[in-house]
Amino acid sequence: MISAQPAADGSHDRPQTTSGWRISGPMRIFIGLVLGIVVGWLFPSFAVSIRPLADLFLRMIRMIVAPLLFSTIIVGIAGSGDLRSLGRIGLKAIIYFEIATTVALLLGLVLVNVFQPGAGMAVPLGADTAAVSGMPQSEASAWDLLLHMVPTSVVDAMARGDVLQVVVFATFFGVALAAIGTRGKPVFDVMESVALAMFKVTNYVMWFAPLGVFAAIGATVGGKGIAVLLTLGKLVVLMYFGLAVFVLLVIGTVSWLVRVPFLAFIRAIREPFLLAFSTASSEAALPDALEVMERFGVPRRIVAFVLPTGYSFNLDGTTLYLSLASIFVAQMAGVSLTIGQQLTMMLTLMLASKGVAGVPRGALVVLTAMLTQFGLPLEGAAILLGIDQVLDMGRTGVNVMGNCIATVVVARWEGVLDDEKVRQFGHLRSAA
Repeated sequence: MISAQPAADGSHDRPQTTSGWRISGPMRIFIGLVLGIVVGWLFPSFAVSIRPLADLFLRMIRMIVAPLLFSTIIVGIAGSGDLRSLGRIGLKAIIYFEIATTVALLLGLVLVNVFQPGAGMAVPLGADTAAVSGMPQSEASAWDLLLHMVPTSVVDAMARGDVLQVVVFATFFGVALAAIGTRGKPVFDVMESVALAMFKVTNYVMWFAPLGVFAAIGATVGGKGIAVLLTLGKLVVLMYFGLAVFVLLVIGTVSWLVRVPFLAFIRAIREPFLLAFSTASSEAALPDALEVMERFGVPRRIVAFVLPTGYSFNLDGTTLYLSLASIFVAQMAGVSLTIGQQLTMMLTLMLASKGVAGVPRGALVVLTAMLTQFGLPLEGAAILLGIDQVLDMGRTGVNVMGNCIATVVVARWEGVLDDEKVRQFGHLRSAA
């Protein structure tokens, strides 16, 4: 192992209080959202005229995407250790992670296409659809997609904002850095410092988020009318419905396959789940989750490896949200995407979401990168940021739940899950 990942305690997006009372970051964003709605409703002409403030905030977000993803993905992969020595546990964990996140992405894709929460609004978000309209030609052949994934120059890919190419190169680089072991530590230290610096830059940028949200939602309400809020409410309801379906069908099925009582598992993780849900921070629930899963019968060596690794590679709730949100923005803007284009987007999301669990508003960073990649309006990301706290609570809780069940899956796969502890834990919780 080269080193651990940069600390990500969720404090990046929370202002530090030294004395007196201060408004939290999410609350400032919510205030910006409410004020933007009021101004857009009462003073539509003025609200439309301040759209450049939203554009300024979005340009700042685009500014940080490439270096942030590049550094965090490399640190996330290389920080896992020498890939040649990860052994069976690492391989099995990665296999499960990829299956779970793929199912979450596809579930979100199905739900957003069936219910179409953003359809019919045709919000004039100023979308540059040239990249999207040109995609049918580029997806004529699977070979074209494969060739496009590999950059001829990573510098050129960063300059063009081609997220998929940046992610592919960063993945290769991270694997190579892990493979050379301790000899790669100087490079790893540099990339870790870059990642920490980008966390701080992101923190600075997020201080402008309330102003950006205020201008974005104000211009949208002023230009389209108050009815646009109904569309945002549809997204919130659909996302929580999707998370419930994922928990009941996917995690419930996995529990049955590994012969663990689903209700006993839910009772076991209710404390870390509620902590993650209420704080919208996976890191806040990590210590409790580590302790609970060990008491649930998963050996310490598996819990200690799988659970932290899942924070970078198994973000079930976040990936489901990203698939919903990206297509939702396209629907709001009146941009029609073919199934092939949407699948290409899901592949990019699957790769781009790795390694950003500790990034402040990491889902926003990935979503912004995705919209840029496919020529969709970035204003959609700013509008969604206004309701992100409500969405973040649900997806963070499911992230923790998904990582906890992953430790059970790997333990059962290895044949070391303590069934007696599982039964005793279930009985104790039932008695309580």
